[in-house]
Amino acid sequence: MSLRQIEGSPGPPWEHPLAGTLDRIVVHSELLEGNPLGDPADRPLYVYLPPGAAQRGEQVPTVYVIQGFTGQLDMVVSRSAFEPTFVERVDAMFAAGDCPDAVIVFVDAWTRRGGSQFLNSTSTGRYMNYLCDEVVPFVDERYPTLAGREHRGLSGKSSGGYGAMVVPMLRPDVFAGLASHAGDALFECCYQPDFPAVARQLRDSFDGSWEVFHEQLAQQPAFDFPRFGKPLEIYGYACAYSPDPDRPGEALLPFETDTGRLREDVWSTWLELDPVRLAPAHADALRSMRRIYLDAGRSDEWYLDLGAQAFSKELSRLGVEHSLELFDGRHGGITYRYPGAIRELVLALA
Repeated sequence: MSLRQIEGSPGPPWEHPLAGTLDRIVVHSELLEGNPLGDPADRPLYVYLPPGAAQRGEQVPTVYVIQGFTGQLDMVVSRSAFEPTFVERVDAMFAAGDCPDAVIVFVDAWTRRGGSQFLNSTSTGRYMNYLCDEVVPFVDERYPTLAGREHRGLSGKSSGGYGAMVVPMLRPDVFAGLASHAGDALFECCYQPDFPAVARQLRDSFDGSWEVFHEQLAQQPAFDFPRFGKPLEIYGYACAYSPDPDRPGEALLPFETDTGRLREDVWSTWLELDPVRLAPAHADALRSMRRIYLDAGRSDEWYLDLGAQAFSKELSRLGVEHSLELFDGRHGGITYRYPGAIRELVLALA
């Protein structure tokens, strides 16, 4: 008996040949050049075209997909045990004819602080402008898209779900549909409970110093989430919501590091960026959306089911059409829900 090499793909479960095509390209962003963290201005960008009209060059809607905190683009093609990848799930939906054709664009907004919240910040960089003013025109110039905000949607989960709620509010000239899976919202529920725990962890493990925390984090051979995860999250969010104007790349924290006591002046800047609180000032933009899709697991560890309900309640008060679905689940393990939300957007944007 002997082993021999054969040609071609090994097939499932290792590789699921796509019915459509996934272009994995690299782009250079002028807007991200010289960002305060020194993060790369060269970024991966994945563009998926389903089998059908888009591959024939017929113009179709576009849905942009953005990632959660600590996420990076190549995660959309990584595999969990016994499950398809995100891209394979999307491909299967289009191949089955369950959704009209659309171009699906996977955007990377990773930073060394863990993420950008898809906002412009003097501590991380101009990531909202990167998405809206560089990525979108780039895709429209090179792919068979129906150019115009009424044919573009934005989808994401967690911090990506936050971006999917907030960016269309702030840039309704670019997007006319949004889908948010457990997006960060109702900040007093999803963020504030972690403040005293992070203050205690900083005191006990890092000499009460953010500088020591970042130094130790940079020296680790592997990422120890129980030790570094919560402080990294809170500092990363602070870089997006309350950047330090005097120290590019650094943040003002919404609590006293030594006591955990709330700093009302800084906390107020966070609350101003809470989707629930942003909505009234952007009611017209929200009313102009062709589709708003919200969902969250009923057992979400960050209470983002309550955030989704609070955002939904505010939308209802403002007379904004939308849908909200709560399902049995937690924050993780919900990739199976993503294609359905994309389908909801495509149906409305086609």
